[in-house]
Amino acid sequence: QVQLVESGGGLVAARDSRRLSCVASGYTFSTRAMAWFRQAPGKEREFVAAISSNGGVTGYADSMKGRFAISRDNTKNTVYLQMSSLKPDDTAVYYCASSPAPLNMATMTISGEYDSWGQGTQVTVSS
Repeated sequence: QVQLVESGGGLVAARDSRRLSCVASGYTFSTRAMAWFRQAPGKEREFVAAISSNGGVTGYADSMKGRFAISRDNTKNTVYLQMSSLKPDDTAVYYCASSPAPLNMATMTISGEYDSWGQGTQVTVSS
């Protein structure tokens, strides 16, 4: 059974940085693409970033490019999201997700491409 557990959220001041982590278990981590999504209050879940199974390919939502960086450590079954220059608009619950398919740049933003999700970690950015 796939299990994803996020951590690293909390209250952050605007312009600060924060790194989120997601530890996976129950499957061979290195065989699956991973992604981060987020959901702000009253809004739909939106794609943040994705990474291929070996970490060689990454993709980002346009609004996150240059501020967020996704990475993974397959020896630790962990995917990371390094967030910098945070803004109040980045306040959301951040979810990691796992896909059984290879990373596809055309479809990586679609939540239906991912079959396993974590419970989320809250990030609140104060102005």
